[in-house]
Order: sequence, then structure tokens, then C-alpha cells
Amino acid sequence: MAHSNESTVSEFVLLGLSNSWGLQLLLFAIFFIIYVTSVLGNAMIIVIIFSDSHLNSPMYFLLSNLSFIDICQSNFATPKMLADFFVERKTISFEGCMAQIFLLHSFVGSEMMLLVAMGYDRFVAICKPLHYNLIMNRRVCIIFVSISWAVGILHSVSHLAFTVNLPFCGPNEVDSFFCDLPLVIKLACMDTYRMEILTLANSGLISLSCFLALIVSYIIIFVTVQHQSSSGSAKALSTLTAHITVVILFFGPCIYFYIWPFSRLSVDKFLSVFYTICTPLLNPVIYSLRNEDVKSALRKLTKRHVNPGKN
Repeated sequence: MAHSNESTVSEFVLLGLSNSWGLQLLLFAIFFIIYVTSVLGNAMIIVIIFSDSHLNSPMYFLLSNLSFIDICQSNFATPKMLADFFVERKTISFEGCMAQIFLLHSFVGSEMMLLVAMGYDRFVAICKPLHYNLIMNRRVCIIFVSISWAVGILHSVSHLAFTVNLPFCGPNEVDSFFCDLPLVIKLACMDTYRMEILTLANSGLISLSCFLALIVSYIIIFVTVQHQSSSGSAKALSTLTAHITVVILFFGPCIYFYIWPFSRLSVDKFLSVFYTICTPLLNPVIYSLRNEDVKSALRKLTKRHVNPGKN
């Protein structure tokens, strides 16, 4: 990845989360457990969904793709952060920094669109149940997933197109554990006001539009559920509660960053940690462990491999 000839910065220094050796060891232990749990949990969901024919439905197809994105998001910066806990001077090359920016915004943009697709799936299932199989067929699901990745990549490329050519000619300390785009832009040797506005408009547009689309669909679903039978209503609300919880926890920090992207407060590092490290855990913990179909499939898969002779 080439950058402008004006740039003299070949690497960035990541200031990390703390200078205290004891605290860094504690954070390493906590984040390592979260990282391993997140990767294994999402991988387990993918295996369960593709190994159980009862989970061969649009909702679980989209859920498996969400798990794949979460695995990708878990690996864009967390392994380096864990390794950096044992390094006094935490550096990342210019190319590595641009790669982190590209990957983060690709995964986040894709996940936003995929959450919208999952919201639409629930909308059709609850509001138009008789037409569900006709509307949400496998071809439509593949189109949704393809659009999600295309939007995520285009969203990321639009950021990277102007960031990679900014003149970095001296300051190179990023007050985070990864290359956070607003913090990197601030290091450029020029007036970055226009770049800040472009970043805000680009990221804010996709996050707010996806969030509003989900809110509208959930309101319509809630109104529809009120007119259903009590048993059907309870099941629909249970599924919907998991979706809404994930949406709030995912979009909350995201919208905060895009409303105040360049005014950094002490709480921002905490939100960055939650957003990049903890968010991938939402899928296995909230979506799946509360889902009876997934838990039943997990039990069958476990019995099949632990006691193969009894099957």
C-alpha cells in the first residue's frame, strides 16, 4: 500500500491501555479469555448450524454469517494487542495501520448491514408468516450477505482512499491499542477539519440509517405481536428481545463515536475495548445461548461425538 511522498512516518506508536505492568498482566488475562471464548463460541455456532438439518433456515444462515464476521472482527487487532502487553514500545507499520483501518470498517459496515437483514428476516417471519418461505429463500439470503460485504468494503475503501495519502510528517503516537481512524487523521500535518467532516458523514450515514431501519422494523413487529396469540407472542418477543439487545449494544458505542468522533474522553478507550473485543461475544452469548433450537442442536452434537456408540 503506497502512501504520499510527503509522508515521513513509517510506523505508528500505539500507547495502549495502561503503562502499569501489573495492570497490563491483568488486562492480558481478561482479554485473552474473552478473545478465545469469542472465537471458539462463534466457530461453534457455525459448526452447529451447518451440522444440524433442523437449523437449515434463513435466520440461522444469517446468524452463521454474523458469527463469521465476528470471528474476523476478533482477529483484526486483538491478537496484536495481546502480544503488545509484553512489549514496552508498541509499534505498528504504516501499512499495518492502514490495514487495521480497512479491516475494522469493512467488518463493522458488513455487520451493520447484516443486522438489518436479520431484522428484515424477523419482520417477514412475524408480520408475513404465510409468505416467509417465498420471500426469504436461500437466493435472497445470499444476496443479503453479498450486499452486506459489498457495502462494508466500499465503506472502508472510501475511508482509506483519503487517509492513505494524508501527509504524516512527524507526530506518530496513537492513544489507543489499535489504529483508530479519527486518532490517525489527527496526526496528519495539515488542517484535518474537512477530513473529519467526511469521516463523520460517511460513518454516521451508514450507522444511523441502519439503526433507524432496525428501529422502524421493530416498532412494526411489536405492533403486530400485540395482535397474536399469547404463546406465539411470547416466542416472538423472546427472539426479538435478543435482536434488540444486540442492536443496542452494537450500535450504541458506534453512534457515540460518530457523534463525537474527534473529541476524545477518558471513557472512549473503554468503549473502544468493548466495541472491538467484547462485541463479537454478543452473538454466542445473547443470540445463541438463549435459543432453544441452538442449545438442542449443541446437545445432539455433543452426544454424537462424546458417546458415538449410543447413537
